[in-house]
This record gives sequence, structure tokens and C-alpha cells, in this order.
Amino acid sequence: MTRPLIGITLDSEEPGPYSAFPWLAVRQNYAGAITRAGGLPVALPHETGLADDYLDAIDALVVTGGDFDVDPSLFGAAERHQTVKTKAGRTAFELAITQGAMDRDLPVLGICGGQQLLHVALGGTLIQHIPDAVPEALAHEQPNPRDEAGHEVEIVAGTRLHRIVGTDRLAVNSAHHQAAADEPAGVVVNARAPDGVIEGIEAPAYGFCLGVQWHPEFEISEGDGRLFAAFVEAARGTP
Repeated sequence: MTRPLIGITLDSEEPGPYSAFPWLAVRQNYAGAITRAGGLPVALPHETGLADDYLDAIDALVVTGGDFDVDPSLFGAAERHQTVKTKAGRTAFELAITQGAMDRDLPVLGICGGQQLLHVALGGTLIQHIPDAVPEALAHEQPNPRDEAGHEVEIVAGTRLHRIVGTDRLAVNSAHHQAAADEPAGVVVNARAPDGVIEGIEAPAYGFCLGVQWHPEFEISEGDGRLFAAFVEAARGTP
């Protein structure tokens, strides 16, 4: 069976210990999870002007996490929390290719910061810093390794995510200080943490448009593997 081509967005860093010049990177397990699910992963450099060309080539899009935040001005916030760290080039590219993918109804999977960007692209707003906004919040930036669970999430019955993972609760890893703040028209919250923080979203108007706040590419549960399998099947054109 032909493997669908899955585009993966990259994180960006300025010159530093790794290279004297700006560089792009992605963790190996993003590509590994796609490969195990039957897809063919390909990295997408931040060439905003080539977004349509990328979209002509790929069958689906993964918007990855990373060490960045979406600029609060993009979702109408009047103020910017002191912890916010933006990467303008990355965000401009990811918004362009995500919106283009939705326009073409290509499958989209947003992961962690990628879910936050997807939420903004769908008209939503973000909590800029969970510890300052959510009373008695969990440790969403978990102290233990990312390949272990940090907490559980409750999967909302009747959602596409619930049908995919086949369970009401899922143990997840957690590496974020921001989260979706609302449920705008066209967006359905499909998972929440015990403290009420939104952990997953989906947009039923599209064939496959879904985001999760955790990192399923670590595949710490069967549900994580099922999510990638469903995403790749959607990329093949399988409902």
C-alpha cells in the first residue's frame, strides 16, 4: 500500500551551541510515529511563500510543538504575559500552511504548541500562562521525563477523539504552559485535564482536523498509537 506523504512542521532556533547559523529541527519520534502508522514523513522548512507548493505535494499535515508561543496579538489579546516567547517566522509559516490545509480539507493534526496554533487558526483564543490563570492548576510542565505520563485527561464522549482512542480517560505526558481558552463556533473540546484545562480540540466540519495538548508521538499509551493510525488513514482518504 502506498504511504501517504505527511508534512511535519519544524521548530527554529537562532545561532547557538549547535550551529553558528540559524537552524531548523524536529524530534525523531514525530517521524517515527508517522512511519509506524504507515505514513511517509517529510520535513517542511519555513518558506511561507511555498506553502501552496507544499500543500500540492503532501497528503496531510502535522503541526508540531516546540519552544515557542503564538503571538497574543494574533488572537486579539491586548496584553502579553511576560513568559510568552514568540517565533514570528515559524508562526507565519504554520498559520499559512494550516489555513491552506484546512481550505483544501487535508487532514491536520496539531500537537501541543501545534494544537494551540490550530485553535487560533480556527478562531480561538489562548490562556497565556496556566499557573496565573487556572486556580490549583496541575503541573502541565511535568517534572518527570516526557516519555512518561504526567497526568490523565478525560476524553469527551461522542467526539472523534473518543471514537479513535476508545477510552474515557487517557494517561498523557505534559509539556506546556499555555492552552486553548475557549470553544468558538466550529470547534469542539474533546479532552480536558482534571483541573479543567482544555487538552484537545477538533473541528467536525473538516474531514480530519484535530489537536491534542500532549505529545502522542512518544506513544506512551495505546491511544496515542491509535491517534496516529487514524490520522494516517485519513491521509489515505479513508473516513
